[in-house]
Parts: sequence; C-alpha cells; structure tokens
Amino acid sequence: MATTGAHTVKAFDDELDQLRALIAQMGGLAEAAITDSMHALMQQDRAAAARIVENDKKIDALEADAERMAVQIIALRAPMADDLRAVVAALKIAGVVERIGDYAKNIAKRVPVIEESPKIEPLSLLPEMARIASEMVRNVLDAFAARDAEKAVAVCERDRAVDDFYNSIFRTLLTFMMENPHNITPATHLLFIAKNLERIGDHATNVAEMVYFAATGTHLAERPRGEDPFGAAASNG
Repeated sequence: MATTGAHTVKAFDDELDQLRALIAQMGGLAEAAITDSMHALMQQDRAAAARIVENDKKIDALEADAERMAVQIIALRAPMADDLRAVVAALKIAGVVERIGDYAKNIAKRVPVIEESPKIEPLSLLPEMARIASEMVRNVLDAFAARDAEKAVAVCERDRAVDDFYNSIFRTLLTFMMENPHNITPATHLLFIAKNLERIGDHATNVAEMVYFAATGTHLAERPRGEDPFGAAASNG
C-alpha cells in the first residue's frame, strides 16, 4: 500500500471486510431469489413472485453501497498491488451479483404467464437446474469470502452441468413446439427461464474467475464454450 503504519493497514483491512460483507449480503439475497422464484413457478404463486420482484430493489441498493465503499477505499487508502486487486475484484463482483438477482427477478416475472399456460413436461427439469445454479452462487461467494482459489475452480467446473441442462431443456421444448402449435407460447416462456438459469451459472463462473485472479494474480485458462442454440436474447426477457 502507498501508506504505512499498523493503524492504516488495520483500517484498510476493516473496510475491505465491510465491503466483502456487503457483497455476501447481496449474494444471500440473490441466492434466495433464485430458489424462491423457482418455488413460485412450481407452485404458481403470484404473490411470492411479486415479492421477489420487489425485493430485487434491496440487492440494487446494496450494490450501490458496495460501489460507493469501493470507490472510497481506493480514493482514501490508495491501495496498490494485491490490495488494489482485491478492491477492484470486489467492485466487479458486486455488479455481477446484482445481475444474478436480475435474472432471478426475470424468472419471477414469468410466473403469472406460465400459470395461465398448459402444463408441459420440461417444467419438471427446471428445479434441478436452478438448484445447481443456486449452489454455484453460494459456493463462489464462499470462495470469495475465504479468498480460496481452489473453491473458485470447483465452481467453474460445475458450469458444464448447468449448460447440459439448458441444452436438454432446449431440445425437449423445441420438440413440444413442433408437435403442437398451442405449446409454442408456454414453451417459449420456459426457454427464457432456462436461459436465465444458464446465465446465472455463467455469471457465477465469471465471479469464480475473478476470485481466482484476486487470490493468485493469474488468470484461469479460458473455458471452452458450447454453441448456444437459443441465442443471447433469451436472457433479456
């Protein structure tokens, strides 16, 4: 760091811990939103879905707090090398966690539409996909809190399972659409939901890569990415 003295070092460490605590709080809310949105979908619970959409404002507010704190740390403490890398990583991770919350909110927004649609079988695949994505979020935030590069790598390795679920759901829903035109609307909404879960897995992996870099100073090897059969537009629903 640019400044010296035990007091300054202690103050920086305390502020960085506060920043990590804010991100952990964001992560807890985002993880709960993923689980709750899937429960609302399966139970066709409009009231629960509405609460998830409303609660996303809490995640947004925490991200703004984290951004202000990170900027303040950089301005007042002038961290260098490893310390600067830790603050910048925390700032980036806060933004990614906020986006994960948005994906969960997007799922909740589709609950009223799905409720009005006929039941189709691929709906049963989504809870397991959501469980893995939610676990990835929890595990990557644990890795961030512990500054654990190995845990971060383990999160990256789980992303393949989420991608496999997405591809399987896509193929199944496409078949449903071709078999009966009445299935097109509900199947499209389920595809958007599956795509949001797939993006949550991608974002958790992005956080894992940031955690790894912050902990080691080196980048993970670039992951091979399969072709997306549905396209990026699905995540914006």
